[in-house]
Amino acid sequence: MLSRLMSGSSRSLEREYSCTVRLLDDSEYTCTIQRDAKGQYLFDLLCHHLNLLEKDYFGIRFVDPDKQRHWLEFTKSVVKQLRSQPPFTMCFRVKFYPVDPAALKEEITRYLVFLQIKRDLYHGRLLCKTSDAALLAAYILQAEIGDYDPGKHPEGYSSKFQFFPKHSEKLERKIAEIHKTELSGQTPATSELNFLRKAQTLETYGVDPHPCKDVSGNAAFLAFTPFGFVVLQGNKRVHFIKWNEVTKLKFEGKTFYLYVSQKEEKKIILTYFAPTPEACKHLWKCGIENQAFYKLEKSSQVRTVSSSNLFFKGSRFRYSGRVAKEVMESSAKIKREPPEIHRAGMVPSRSCPSITHGPRLSSVPRTRRRAVHISIMEGLESLRDSAHSTPVRSSSHGDTFLPHARSSRADSNERVAVISDEAYSPADSVLPTPVAEHSLELMLLSRQINGATCSIEEEKESEASTPTAAEAEALGGELRALCQGHGRPEEEQAMVCLQNPLSGEPAH
Repeated sequence: MLSRLMSGSSRSLEREYSCTVRLLDDSEYTCTIQRDAKGQYLFDLLCHHLNLLEKDYFGIRFVDPDKQRHWLEFTKSVVKQLRSQPPFTMCFRVKFYPVDPAALKEEITRYLVFLQIKRDLYHGRLLCKTSDAALLAAYILQAEIGDYDPGKHPEGYSSKFQFFPKHSEKLERKIAEIHKTELSGQTPATSELNFLRKAQTLETYGVDPHPCKDVSGNAAFLAFTPFGFVVLQGNKRVHFIKWNEVTKLKFEGKTFYLYVSQKEEKKIILTYFAPTPEACKHLWKCGIENQAFYKLEKSSQVRTVSSSNLFFKGSRFRYSGRVAKEVMESSAKIKREPPEIHRAGMVPSRSCPSITHGPRLSSVPRTRRRAVHISIMEGLESLRDSAHSTPVRSSSHGDTFLPHARSSRADSNERVAVISDEAYSPADSVLPTPVAEHSLELMLLSRQINGATCSIEEEKESEASTPTAAEAEALGGELRALCQGHGRPEEEQAMVCLQNPLSGEPAH
């Protein structure tokens, strides 16, 4: 009898799994779930922990053992979806960006969306012109450190903080000028609200980029936003298709098709190629969910969708949540005392350092160079053994868009818009989260190996804290040797290798 009870207890323990979910402020929520627990159960636990009612905009993201990113499906078992060994690690992120984030009913929801967009800014997903970038960064400064105080904020104080993938002295001076002269007296909540209002007007608001290539082999980033489907190439938005014009989404292998019906019965088929079939399926599923969320009037209109023209072939998928209109109607009925918000400006961040988290990352210290070098080599070895999720190198300023013959750009809805002074290149978006300290340092090393210019902060580093030319050349030689056989030019191979995810942790 005793042995039978012990055996039953052992089986019960085996059915319990530890889950850690990293939140938008980089704190962690840990819980235990049963083997058959659905994604909805875990999501509800998180929302209860956060005291969040307007929860339909959010989701849980994870990376599978093949380094492919996914959104957790709420109707399926958590354990079966992750396919990895426990303990499980995931991330809580904005999945559907609000059409008007400033109009959200509760401040706690606005604060969480603010944290997400701040991450997007830091990782290069929310790319914008310099004037807009300076204003957004100034709002973050005001929200986290308050009014400018000469006694606390010496000359050059804004240069100590990282808002974007790279800075310039001119931009830092502009950020400080706006913070000093225009934002005095704004509370954190007001600054966050103004930040959201500004971010919502940008071309890259709500962009969760999927790296692809067009039919001419040019690099591109595809994304689904609250307003429609966009394609970004270089520093331009080359396609914008409204949701009511998207008639069908389909994929076959690595090929993604978007069917468009515009004015005067003009029909277009846009074709793009994802790095892997798994990445293409993820792109397709994201498109199906976004189209249902933003386009439909009510969730009862949601239908099961097939990836193939033949319903019995290919993948089948169905969006399982509420749609945007239902979410807004539900939010309007919320009546409770506003929950207390614990702003986390002082919490050390893994992958998106707040401005109060210390100075920007500098070049790799000499004492740590060997450890970083080893980590690079381990990442490159894993790339050589796997063809999964290879990031597509971004196009440069000089790249031109060569549209498909069927992809007319005459329609006003496909107008080309300049989104930034620089090419869209959200390199960290294809890395797992948290970004390990050395993964950002890899980008510094890669720029030195490829002869690119350094940032202002890098130029200030002493010779003792940066790799010597000989060391950089030696590392470059090893990179080139390890990358041989991938069928790419030497410089592109080095960049692809350096961008390869180093671990299967959750994505941004």
